Amino acid sequence: MRLSISTAALLLSFVSLSAQSSHQISATGGDIVFTPIIHASVQVEHAGTVIHVDPWSAGDLSQAKPADLILVTDDPSHHLDPDAIAAVSKPGAPVVLTARAQSRFSDGIVLANGDSGVFAGIQVEAIGAYDMTPSTGAPGLPFHPRGEANGYVVTLGGKRLFFSGVGECVPEIQALENIDVAIMPMNLPVDRMRPIAVAECVKTFKPKIVYLNHYDQPYTRWLTNPQGDPPPDAQNTPGTIRAFSEAIEGEGIEFRDGDWYPPRS
Repeated sequence: MRLSISTAALLLSFVSLSAQSSHQISATGGDIVFTPIIHASVQVEHAGTVIHVDPWSAGDLSQAKPADLILVTDDPSHHLDPDAIAAVSKPGAPVVLTARAQSRFSDGIVLANGDSGVFAGIQVEAIGAYDMTPSTGAPGLPFHPRGEANGYVVTLGGKRLFFSGVGECVPEIQALENIDVAIMPMNLPVDRMRPIAVAECVKTFKPKIVYLNHYDQPYTRWLTNPQGDPPPDAQNTPGTIRAFSEAIEGEGIEFRDGDWYPPRS
């Protein structure tokens, strides 16, 4: 079946809405509320402050709350989307990103790996997001070189929240301490961050709660050009999520399924 442009747009609106459900954790000054939007895009609220991480127009932003702060982890369009940034930003809201991303969005504030700062009254630390394993497509070079992408640790209501960028379980991640919530990418190629690898990674820094995101690459590619039906789930996404969950049992880490993607049916 081939969808018309209008039908595809309607389907995108439906699937994005169906992917959104909120989760809460208690914190000083009120609950922190997480709303997964799509893939790596998430809205975070606390005491009237709103943060968007990697806002992307493929998700439904019609219900998004205006952001006091935007964090961008990388420069591909599903992480850095100027239209989405414009749609969710309050006037003058800072956009924190990497130097590579700033080459495509000049209004952003660069925060290099290892640096920190206070933006919109919020403490933000930039954590390296990169690969150590050489890419099969470019021998000797990692697919995600060091310094091109960030993860972020954000402090809200006395809680430390870690939004991992895309990459392997690098030493900077393993050295994290006192993380209350971690959002980790999974199902990346070359077995860099497949379920067991992600499970072993979170065991090194033991966040109290962990979410998985960025795990359905075929569906994400379809979202960038939604022609025809969504692709079949060849990677058995439910099975890989289950494998991760089982691998951290008994570790004192709570896994929460964030519903980052709608069902394909």
